[in-house]
Amino acid sequence: MENWIAVDWGSTHLRAWHWQNEVCVNQLQIAAGVSQLNGRTPEEIFRQHIAPWREENSIPVFMAGMIGSDAGWQVAPYLPCPVTTRQLGSKLTEVAGQVWIVPGLKVQQNGECNVMRGEETQLTGAMALSPADVYVMPGTHSKWVSVDGECIQHFSTVMTGELFHLLLNQSLIGKGLPQQQADDEAFQRGLKRGLTTSSPVASLFSARAARVLGELAPTSVADYLSGLLIGAEVAEMYPQHTQPRVTLVGGSLLNARYLRAFAALGVQANCCDGDDAFLQGIRSIFHGRH
Repeated sequence: MENWIAVDWGSTHLRAWHWQNEVCVNQLQIAAGVSQLNGRTPEEIFRQHIAPWREENSIPVFMAGMIGSDAGWQVAPYLPCPVTTRQLGSKLTEVAGQVWIVPGLKVQQNGECNVMRGEETQLTGAMALSPADVYVMPGTHSKWVSVDGECIQHFSTVMTGELFHLLLNQSLIGKGLPQQQADDEAFQRGLKRGLTTSSPVASLFSARAARVLGELAPTSVADYLSGLLIGAEVAEMYPQHTQPRVTLVGGSLLNARYLRAFAALGVQANCCDGDDAFLQGIRSIFHGRH
């Protein structure tokens, strides 16, 4: 009988799913990430919200994300790449009876340092659901991951999402803007510029200049900037990967934007929903242990 609980516990939110025989029988999403505990411990949050699902603690729980950081319940170590998904599932950190945290991944060689925590579980699921050579995981800190079969070879991080937020909310580009509105044409303009620029930093100010000079509506700056940054990311990162098959792993809105960037380069990428990938990753880990 398949009976397990998956927990995606990040910085701001806690999400959990209880699965029995391919059916989700309980689901939870609360603003109780590791940076939002308000003096409570992760163990206390767990006992209140997730433990009641466990039927005398007999149901295994697999947690991933910042819950395994030094700000979480207990530090789950980073495993060095290259690493197989099977190794990932065999190196869990147990924090209570049948309650485990999935380890993160790291790159640390020749002066290069990179880490991921939480995305490794999505990646494990995406590798099962949508086989590819390169996985692109858009978000606050986008991940570009090279794989070979079941082996995760290497990954890089691009701070596209965080840079977008900072520029729009804390820089001159976003100062004094009205409520932003969807503008597909502005996104396409930004995307075209981002894909063709040799220096994204040198192009950023165009988001302000075009608005000041009346060539960009004040309500369209966000979509222009989004296109510019996504285009610059894809233009810089994709040529570093010679393998042809690409799968995007994330939410539908971001996946759609990155699909347009790849299409502009003549690349047909596949998509995998981020939540589906996470749950499949936990399912794979569960079956690897049972």
